[in-house]
Amino acid sequence: MDVMFVLIGISLIFALGFLAAFIYSVVGGQFDDDYTPSVRILFDNPVKSSSHQNNSKCK
Repeated sequence: MDVMFVLIGISLIFALGFLAAFIYSVVGGQFDDDYTPSVRILFDNPVKSSSHQNNSKCK
C-alpha cells in the first residue's frame, strides 16, 4: 500500500512539471502564429450558395 502513495506522489510531480513546462512555453510565445494571418488574405473563402438552403426545407 505504501507503494501506491509513492507512485501517486511521483505522478503528481511529473504532472506539475509538465504543467509548468506548458505554461512556460505559452508565456514564452512558443504557440504564437505569426505566419498564418499574413497569408490568409491570399486564399479565397468559398462562396456560400443560398439555393441549397432553400431546397432542403420540407413542405
